Order: sequence, then C-alpha cells, then structure tokens
Amino acid sequence: MVGSKQILCVLLFTIISTSAIAQNNTNSPYTRYGYGQLSDHNSIKNKGMGGAGYAVRDGLQMNLLNPASYSAVDSLTLLFEGSFTLQNTNFSNGTSKINAKNSSFDYVTMQLRLFRNLGFTMGVLPFSYVGYNLSTVVNSTDVTANQTTYTGDGSLQQAFVGLGYRVFRGLSIGANAYYLWGDINRSTELAFASTSSNYGYIEKNYLSVSDFNFDFGLQYAHRLSKKNSISLGLFYRPNKNLNNEASLTTAKTYWNDKSKYTFNTTVKDTVADFGIPATFGAGLAYTHDNRITIALDYTLEKWADEKYMDDPNAFNNKQKIALGVEILPSYIGRTYLSAIKYRFGAYYSKPNYKIKLNNESGYGSAKEYGVSFGLALPMIRSKSIVNLGAQYIKVDGKGANMLDENYLRVSIGLTFNERWFFKRKVK
Repeated sequence: MVGSKQILCVLLFTIISTSAIAQNNTNSPYTRYGYGQLSDHNSIKNKGMGGAGYAVRDGLQMNLLNPASYSAVDSLTLLFEGSFTLQNTNFSNGTSKINAKNSSFDYVTMQLRLFRNLGFTMGVLPFSYVGYNLSTVVNSTDVTANQTTYTGDGSLQQAFVGLGYRVFRGLSIGANAYYLWGDINRSTELAFASTSSNYGYIEKNYLSVSDFNFDFGLQYAHRLSKKNSISLGLFYRPNKNLNNEASLTTAKTYWNDKSKYTFNTTVKDTVADFGIPATFGAGLAYTHDNRITIALDYTLEKWADEKYMDDPNAFNNKQKIALGVEILPSYIGRTYLSAIKYRFGAYYSKPNYKIKLNNESGYGSAKEYGVSFGLALPMIRSKSIVNLGAQYIKVDGKGANMLDENYLRVSIGLTFNERWFFKRKVK
C-alpha cells in the first residue's frame, strides 16, 4: 500500500491544481472572440505526440482524448496525473514585437479499474482561456485623438467523470459526463482626449456559464501479427446550448488630471444563446512490439452551427490534423536511457474565431501550426513517471489587422502509478 506521505502529496496536488487551472494563461488578442483560446484536452502524453491519441491505448499513462481508452488501465494500479506549463509568447504585427510570459496548471486526473474490463477516470480540465489588453489610437480633426481600449479576462473549466469498458477483445467503448463552468469579462472603452479633459464611453460584457454535457468514444484494435497491430479510435461530443447568465453594462466617463467619473450607468441582464458545437474525432494508430506507436488524428468541431451572444455568424468550424510518434528503445530497459520513452509530433489547425478584415471584404482567421517533443522518464524502483514536453506553436495571421504569434511551451508532469489494489502475503 502506498505510504501516507504519498497520499498527502496527491491530495495537496489535487487541491492546488484544481484552483490554479482557473488562472489566466494567455495574453493573446485573439481571445477577444468567442470563448477565447480553446483547450485541446490533451494529457501530457498527447501533447508530446502533437495532440494525437484517439486510437492510442496505454495502461501506464492516461489518454484523455478518448474515454474508451480508460479500459486499458491495469487492475492493480491507481494512476494520478497532472502537469504544469511555462509559456513564452512573441506577438508581431509586422512592424513591432511584444513578448509575454505565462504559467498555468494544465489538468489533474485520477484513473483506476473498478471491475474486470471497466476503467474509471475523473479530473479537472480547462475548456478555454480569455486574457488580453490592447488599445488602438486614431487621430481626429476635431479632437486631439480617440483611443479604444479592449480588455478581457476569465476562463471556462470542466470537471468530468468517465468510464471505459472493454466489450470483448479488441473493442472498447467509453463515455464522460462533465460539468462546464466559468466566467468571462470583457470591456471596451472609447476615450476622446482634448486639451483640458477627457470624456468617453465604456461597455462591459459579463458571461457566466454552468451546464452539463457528455461525450463518447470507441476503440477497436486488430492484431496483424505477433508484434504488430493497428487500432481505430472514434470520438463524439454532442452540441449544447449552454445555461448562462449574461449582462451588459454601459456608462459614460469623464476624467481630468486628478479624478475619473462615471455617470449614466445602466446594467441590463441579457437572455442570449451561447452554444458549444458537436465534435467529431477519428484516429488511426500502428503499434510495433509495444515499443513504437504512430498515431494520426482528425478533429472537426462544428462551431459554425453555434451562436455566441445570439450571433449565428460568430464562428468558423475548427479543424485539426495531428501526427504523433512514441518510441521506447528497449522493452526490457537494461539501461536507464533505453527505458525512456521519446515522443514527437506535429499538427495543423484552423481556429474557430472570425475576424473582420481591414480594407477587405469578408472575414478571416489565423492558421496554427505546431511541433512537439516529449520524454517519459521512469522513476527508479517505481512505475511512476516524470513527463517533460516542449511545444513550438506558430499562429500565422493573414489579414492586415491580424497578428502573428509564436509560442514556446514547456510542460512538466507527474504520473503516480502505484500498486494499491493487491493483498500482501504475511509469512
């Protein structure tokens, strides 16, 4: 049985991680739109493999992309997993550059086997982040200048419980039930400057979400030979019109060198439609000798069918293609280096937001590319694993009013893998 110190460590990590997931981890101006920067719900294993994993099964580490994978957990172990990310971002509009640094807990999860062929998982994951602060200044003939300042913060999180069941050899099914909640605040302030005083207008939007939903998964594995197998993974999450509370606050502002005044303030509670889309995912994986895994995924999120603040034209469909590889040099692991798992991956994604292009007709969105690398470092005399990962992500803005973003993310995670469920022999 695992010691009391390890149990205490698990509990403390759970409490700290759950509260820290809600913290903002972005400065991207693109989070002005919709629910902000969407999470891909990747475990640190999936991150190292470019975000691929619908068809991947692993009894030693969690795969959060497909609930059918939960049935792979070993009958004698309890898995507890979490990760932390450090992020450095460069923003560029073609003429100037800005750098920003962020950090955040990514997720915290637990997995175990309840009965024969039935695995159970629970945890907390981010759904989206909002965080930006930017201004535009336009010179005018009748006043010195007018400035518009955009600010926003907040996040949505999801707590989930899930089951994965192996129906028969090769076929597993699974489902998650999750609770989505969080708050998003946005503010737009227009200020006109003159020689002696300033006046302007401010508008604040508030959104609070709390609702339930489900998602479903399937995996089917077929053995080609003694050392080779292929597997198929499918994922589906239905669309959902979210239960929400929203408000719109407007006011006029006036300030001088000493004080700022707000007057004619109105607060209006709004009844609006906010939706999350139906999501379809499919993946293929090839495994050789339980040491080499190659995975390919495709994801389609039907955001174009959903509304945001009653707007039916708020989103584009989001698509993602991901390719990942995991290599274990030696299954026996006679040296420590041969027991390390090496992960590589790449992906391409088209985001869901829409941006009105300057001096152009229609809307546009950036394109996102990423490459990743990861290591799974086994702990000596234990089945627990220290995970390291690095991602380089480029957001390529195409329009005249769209930024380029370059991210470097370094993730550190820990997978506790302890033999909790066995009986000791007393001699």
